[in-house]
Amino acid sequence: MKVLFIGDIVGDIGLDAVEKYLPRLKRKYDVDVVIANGENAAKGRGITKRIYQDLLMMGVDVITMGNHTWDQKEIFDFIDDTEYLIRPANFSKEAPGKGMTTVTKNGQTISVINLHGRVFLPAHDEPFEMAEQMIEEAKKVSPIVFVDFHAETTSEKIALGWNLDGKASVVVGTHTHVQTADNRIFPGGTAFISDVGMTGPYDEVLGMKKESVIYRFKTNMPVRFEVPERGPEVLSAFFVDIDDQTGKSKSCERILINKDNPFKG
Repeated sequence: MKVLFIGDIVGDIGLDAVEKYLPRLKRKYDVDVVIANGENAAKGRGITKRIYQDLLMMGVDVITMGNHTWDQKEIFDFIDDTEYLIRPANFSKEAPGKGMTTVTKNGQTISVINLHGRVFLPAHDEPFEMAEQMIEEAKKVSPIVFVDFHAETTSEKIALGWNLDGKASVVVGTHTHVQTADNRIFPGGTAFISDVGMTGPYDEVLGMKKESVIYRFKTNMPVRFEVPERGPEVLSAFFVDIDDQTGKSKSCERILINKDNPFKG
C-alpha cells in the first residue's frame, strides 16, 4: 500500500495547496490512501464540517487532529457522525469522537491512529501504552497501521517511534510545522519522521502573519496571531510504500513543495 500523509493544513492557503497539488502527487506516487492533519484548517484553529467535507472531496481519505481539535465549537455537533475524522485517542474518555479509523482501498485495509504528546502541551492520558494496545487491536483487521503523533518535542516523538518499531507501519510527528530531515525506516520496519511540516502560508512564521509574531518576541506583549488569506504556499508531506502482507515499510520520502522547491513530476 502506498500512503501519502499531508502535514498540518493551515488556513485557506493550505486548503488551496492541497487542492492544487494532491491530484499531481497522487499520480506521481500512485497513491492508494491519503491522510492529512487538519487541526489548523479553519483559519489556523480547528476544523469545520464544511472543511472536513471539502477535504474528502479533494481526495483525502482520513483527517487527523491535535491540540486545536475543539477550537471550532461546531465540531461537537458532527464529530461523532464522521467516519474519517479522528482526534487524539488519549484525550479524556469523556471526549466525543474516536482516535482510530480504518480505510480499505484496492483490496487493502489500513488503520489510522491519532495520539497527542504530553511534553509542553496540555496533559492527556499516557500515549505510549495506549498506542501499543490500539495497534494490537488494529492488527486484528490488517497488518498496516499508521500513527500520527501530534507532539511538541522531537525527543518524545522519536521515543514513540522507537517504542513502536516493528509494531506500527508508520509513525509521523506533527504539530511543530517545520519539516525535519530525519526520515528513516527503523530496523523493525517502521517508517518514521519527527515532523512532516505544515501545508499553508510559506512567507510567514509557522503559518501565522510574521509581523504579529515578531512583535510578540520583541515586546513580550499579548497579540492575536492570524493566518493570512493570500500569499505563496508550502506543502509538506510524507510518502511511504508499505508491504501489504507484513505491514513493514519498504521505502519513505519527504516531500516539500514551495516557491524555492517547485513541484517536479
